Amino acid sequence: MNKKGLRILTYNLHKGFNVGNRRFVLHQIRDALIAADADLMFLQEMQGEHLRHEKRIVDWPVLSQLEFIAENIWPYHAYGKNAIYSAGHHGNAILSKHPFVHWENINVSPFPWASRSLLHGVIRLPESNQDVHIVCIHFGLMGKERRLQIAKLSARIDSHVPHNAPLIVAGDFNDWLGQADRFFHDHLGLQEIFRETHGRYARSFPSWLPFLPMDRIYYRGLIPVSCERLTQAPWHTLSDHAPLTASFAL
Repeated sequence: MNKKGLRILTYNLHKGFNVGNRRFVLHQIRDALIAADADLMFLQEMQGEHLRHEKRIVDWPVLSQLEFIAENIWPYHAYGKNAIYSAGHHGNAILSKHPFVHWENINVSPFPWASRSLLHGVIRLPESNQDVHIVCIHFGLMGKERRLQIAKLSARIDSHVPHNAPLIVAGDFNDWLGQADRFFHDHLGLQEIFRETHGRYARSFPSWLPFLPMDRIYYRGLIPVSCERLTQAPWHTLSDHAPLTASFAL
């Protein structure tokens, strides 16, 4: 952890394409993520492989999207598939400047046609020798699906995360009505950092005129310092989501 604390960012990459899938903008996304300078990144819709795009798109990276973004900046990373199809797969990813103790991808898909997973890792902060549990999620679009996924997330946290351990759960919740918040607060003891620092959820979708609060950062066992929604250039021309960035102290 640096002197300013643990800085994190959550972002739905939209598989490296801009709104409407008109342009491949992964190179610009990488530049913007490097400039944001987060210690930890929770990324959704990371394209793990796509055989057709690989042949058709001129500037498709030789490395995987994960390795392309992480190269020389985030030496530790994890990727979990949560959608598999004939051309390839995409899923969640965590990129870290601090080493992983371990990580695991957990299937939380109640339906075979809507593959979802949560990526649970533990990182160790070298200066304090403190372990921090981190979970990257991308929940489903249907209310019933999300309720089942919230239950699975809760069971995972109850069984694998000590109550006194620092914990961050971040990603695209697709929960624009805020139905998960009471459960997270009452059962898991989680707070949402943008709501704590601004009094409301961050409106993060769509990025060019955000009005739906889709992306969130929940935490416990950490001291919230700040949280901001990134909507300035170039973010509003990249993915269809706006990223959130937050800082914590132990």
